[in-house]
Amino acid sequence: MRIPVKSILNVAVMVLLASATSSAQTTTSYTKYVNTFVGTEAVADPKILGYVAPKNWRPWSGLTFPGSSLPNAMVQVSPMTKYQPAGAGYEYEDSSIVAFTHTNKGHWNFGNVPVLPMSNPGARFGSKFLHKNESSSPGYYQVFLDDYKINVSLTSTLRCGYHKYEYQNNKDRQILFDLSKALSGVSGWNIEQANDHAIQGFQGGENIYFYGILNTKIERLEKKDEGQKTGDAIVHLADGGTGPVELKIGFSFVSTANAKLNLEKEIGNKSFAAIRNEANQTWEKLLSSIQVKGGTEKQKRMLYSCFYRSFLWPALRSDVNGDFTDIKKNVVNTGINYYTEPSLWDTYRNKDVLLELVSPDVTLNVIKSLKDKGDKTGYIPTFFHGDHGASSIAGAYLRGIDQFDIRGTYQILLHNANVPGTGRGGGRQYLADYLAKGYIPDPDIENPTTTAKGTAGVSKTLEYSYDDYSVAQIAKKLGDTANYRILMARSKNYKNVFDKSTNFMRGRLADGSWIKNFNPQYPYYEYMYREANAWQVSFFAPHDMPGLIELYGGPRKFEEKLDSLFSTPWNPHYIARNIETFIGQYCQGNQPDHEAPFSYTFIGKPEKTQKVLDNILNNLYGMGDRGIELAGMDDAGEMSAWYVFSSLGLYPVSPTDPKYMVTAPLFDEVKWRTSNGKYITITKPGKGRGITSIKVNGKLNKGYFVSHDLFKNGGTIIIATR
Repeated sequence: MRIPVKSILNVAVMVLLASATSSAQTTTSYTKYVNTFVGTEAVADPKILGYVAPKNWRPWSGLTFPGSSLPNAMVQVSPMTKYQPAGAGYEYEDSSIVAFTHTNKGHWNFGNVPVLPMSNPGARFGSKFLHKNESSSPGYYQVFLDDYKINVSLTSTLRCGYHKYEYQNNKDRQILFDLSKALSGVSGWNIEQANDHAIQGFQGGENIYFYGILNTKIERLEKKDEGQKTGDAIVHLADGGTGPVELKIGFSFVSTANAKLNLEKEIGNKSFAAIRNEANQTWEKLLSSIQVKGGTEKQKRMLYSCFYRSFLWPALRSDVNGDFTDIKKNVVNTGINYYTEPSLWDTYRNKDVLLELVSPDVTLNVIKSLKDKGDKTGYIPTFFHGDHGASSIAGAYLRGIDQFDIRGTYQILLHNANVPGTGRGGGRQYLADYLAKGYIPDPDIENPTTTAKGTAGVSKTLEYSYDDYSVAQIAKKLGDTANYRILMARSKNYKNVFDKSTNFMRGRLADGSWIKNFNPQYPYYEYMYREANAWQVSFFAPHDMPGLIELYGGPRKFEEKLDSLFSTPWNPHYIARNIETFIGQYCQGNQPDHEAPFSYTFIGKPEKTQKVLDNILNNLYGMGDRGIELAGMDDAGEMSAWYVFSSLGLYPVSPTDPKYMVTAPLFDEVKWRTSNGKYITITKPGKGRGITSIKVNGKLNKGYFVSHDLFKNGGTIIIATR
């Protein structure tokens, strides 16, 4: 039989087109640099950690998860090696996987709807695995379960997970729904078979609903102690199938009907490969907004791994139809994409700014979500400590994200600032003392230990001062002169906890006297300081650095104090979990002093700032034999965002203010695509690390800050070094 030449050519063209399409679909120009395991292994070296970890005490390093997620998604489908105590549920040192869960923040939260494929399981659920049989990339995770002889592949959409199980034994195939367990508490659960190929259910606590479809017939659903803490459910699959078992599972915080709708709209009949490719391309688009030349392979891996990690929280909570469950537990639909609260105590410092720059639409909806909560409770959520929604909202507004009810939001922020609340989402804690005294006192404790109960009065006073400054900037822009003056006066309250006799921020009693039993090196969780010691909070006044420098007696004495911060050795007998990884007294492993390295630049010593930054960037990220250890808890991306900004040479020292400190980037050239499609190009032609001059759009820059206007209009920054 003769085949026409034209037909042969057509086939050849089709093959080439298919090959080109396949190549386009698997583009990994930027995702190839992302290691999703960064932060899953604990720091073990006492010289880095600062102390010898007590027996059976895992340092709180990283606490990240390696599984699949889209940016700021509802669903994070990821392996779980243990439930508690386990941070994000996955610890690299472990050798068994107990489940794959579908929500994750990065520390002690969520881990909802645990699912585990099984084959001939024993009395205990879980399987051994080897890291050599494990792989991941943004939007994808894979592992081989040794005990069950099952290869597991996971991918996800915004609101759905997609599981693929390749069983070596095609008989007695099972899927465990371990619904009595999660990282957060479980208050009850249920599951039922919807049809021959579908299951649906609910897990209380976080109150999450699910609807799952299997490509294999369900033989039966076995339930034990349904709804109880001792219970679980097992889906038994019909024998006879030879291909992979696929589970497509949708989620909702509203109803099973919405979970099913989310599944139909986001996955439908799409294949695993198609969903994985879409996830990869979503991340490629986001990560490509920053392009670099130069630098080492490790520096590129850390940049893009940290950039990736910065966009996993806050998480979406509204469904494809717009429904969400509000803070009052009512189902509403206001037309917004509803998000969880940001981890404000951590992320206001840098990550919320990064979100503003790269994903302004997400930021806008996060602000609208915060206002929705504020409308119904009277307060913008405060999250853990401080009132830093003030900074994140003000910073976004001043950077041009203003398509929301700014006046209504401002009124709630004023309520936060003036009407005492309880903290933890109900306004500012201990606000009455702050308003009356200008500081928050702590009790007098004779021999305080790390866990001594107090008000964290020094930290709160410092942070409320900054929050007042932040609200004041909105007042100024809105023309509210009276409140602007009041709040700006209150923004100086940080001075009220500065003890000139010791040159430290120090706790005060209610009568105004200083706390007597004072050791500036001793760390506390909530006595005088929040997760810090006196050294680590004594350089925090990002809104008024000239005023802070003057407190110390001027630039020379301020410099001497900063030198001591980075050179006074940490006492290895002072052990406080999550206060770890030190340069002198400076702690990179927790947030309270992350602005301190930049303080040298305010006294004209940028070379000292750069020396500290380079030490941190090169030595305290990607540590250990596998290069995946982090200095401390990533805290929903704050630690990661710190690296992104610092490695690129721009840092929002005062995140409320629309300007950035220029430092020497790790890379020869940085091209930053702004959210409106313009480009900022940062070049550092020389190999030196000490900045001698900065040119912005060809003109010599005065000082070390550049305006946010660059992100609006594009432009060039040329950094000369020696």
